Amino acid sequence: MPVYRLRENEISFPTPTLAREDGLLAVGGDLSVDRLLLAYTHGIFPWYNPGEEILWWCPRERFLIFPGEIHVSHSMKKYMKKHEFQIYLNRDFQDTMHHCRMKRECEEGTWISDEMEAAYLELHREGYAASVEVYEEGKLAGGLYGVAIGRCFFGESMFSERVNGSKVALIAFSRFLHQRGFLFIDCQFHTNHLEHMGGRFVSWDQFEHLLEEGVHVSC
Repeated sequence: MPVYRLRENEISFPTPTLAREDGLLAVGGDLSVDRLLLAYTHGIFPWYNPGEEILWWCPRERFLIFPGEIHVSHSMKKYMKKHEFQIYLNRDFQDTMHHCRMKRECEEGTWISDEMEAAYLELHREGYAASVEVYEEGKLAGGLYGVAIGRCFFGESMFSERVNGSKVALIAFSRFLHQRGFLFIDCQFHTNHLEHMGGRFVSWDQFEHLLEEGVHVSC
């Protein structure tokens, strides 16, 4: 199936159900705030190698964490009781995103380029992207960032500087979102780590229904 090429002067996307089996929907375009917001409200997100054309993805099955279903293992509960953490929301979005980039560059490569950092910082300034920072004994332990629209959160990346730093961030943030009526955290793709923390697949029809319910609600 051919991949749809976006027009530079037109902010639009093809119907998400036209995505290929691997989830690839379109190529090209830009990372403007308007295009990113249109993408996320339709379950579409950018993911591509730095220096290459922008690729837009929309997997037919979506891997979600429902905030009220976050799984905290027995060992993790014990760990959190023995350690004192300070949790912050949006303490330093730019630094948190850059930490995610640096960790991935060192370990497995990353899609978080200079262009991506600039685009999501602008989303943050417009009130549509958020970060969580976890400190332990006054030192940065971990964090995460993503896009928040209505009652939907679209997770982008996490990092740990200390043992379990990203897990603490995700657990704390899931509880925060649950208290505020958020419907889901979109993990986009499956990982064993996120499955162990409660993530599960939903069908496109179910995900689309959640999007329609959640993205147009102001929190």
